[in-house]
Amino acid sequence: MKKLGDEIKAMMGQQTNFNAKFAEIMKRVMADEDVNAFLTQNQDQLADGAVSRGAAKLYEFYNDKQQVAKGEKTFAPGYFPRLVVNDHLIDISYTASPEVVAKKQQKALQQRIVTIMMPKDIRQARLSKFDHDAERFNALDAALNFVDQVQEPGFEPGIYLSGPFGVGKTYLLGALANELAEKGIKTTLVHFPSFAVEMKSAIGNNTVAEQVDRIKKAPILMLDDIGADSMSSWIRDDVLGVILEYRMQQQLPTFFSSNFTMDQLANEHLRVNQRGDDEPLKAQRLMQRIRFLAREVPMEGYNRRQQN
Repeated sequence: MKKLGDEIKAMMGQQTNFNAKFAEIMKRVMADEDVNAFLTQNQDQLADGAVSRGAAKLYEFYNDKQQVAKGEKTFAPGYFPRLVVNDHLIDISYTASPEVVAKKQQKALQQRIVTIMMPKDIRQARLSKFDHDAERFNALDAALNFVDQVQEPGFEPGIYLSGPFGVGKTYLLGALANELAEKGIKTTLVHFPSFAVEMKSAIGNNTVAEQVDRIKKAPILMLDDIGADSMSSWIRDDVLGVILEYRMQQQLPTFFSSNFTMDQLANEHLRVNQRGDDEPLKAQRLMQRIRFLAREVPMEGYNRRQQN
């Protein structure tokens, strides 16, 4: 096999194959520290004539490297060039920069969280930023326990967060969803009062079944603000009831947040429909599903919304 040094000298001496300007550029390329290191480290793997045949690849690497160093736009923005040996010849591969890797990871996390009519800032919620004062410690502890247990065999019930306005129930659900996303678990968060309004519009579009299906089959479902608005019998029985019945049968973790305790939800909200009809049996049937799917954890504290 021809010595690598002899091949480089021969290539650089072939003025008939390179015009003067390109020959000058190639001299700089060959003098580059990274090019030299690559050729030296891989000389036993490179075929005879690999340097001559790979001149364009070496120049591409050198040029992209210079552009990256100057902060200029490259052929593959956000990616660093790297010389490699491919079938005994010189080639280039591109490695994602830390910024590109971080963006890809963030995009992957976001794709694991489906939000339906939830506040935009819920995507920035984190359990590490959740105030764990005495009044809210039990809720945080329950969330952390769920994260630890959710990938274990068997059904892991969700959490029913009850408490007054502004204590952080929605934030905790969002923070938990983000924590689960980092573990590769997909979560759907739904602001239920807004979803109920959307479902009424879906009647005219004939998309009720489609809308219900996308919610009921979510691997993990979080229904925010249950009980915030009065509920019609149709929403209670044919929408919420269908969603919860499916999830109970399939044993899919489900979370709730509400200003009502479970008992209050059963006796004050679900029992009486929009027309004022008292329907205790239907309310109890729905509550049986909720109690199966989630365990109630009260949250107290001051109203953080009034502080902002």
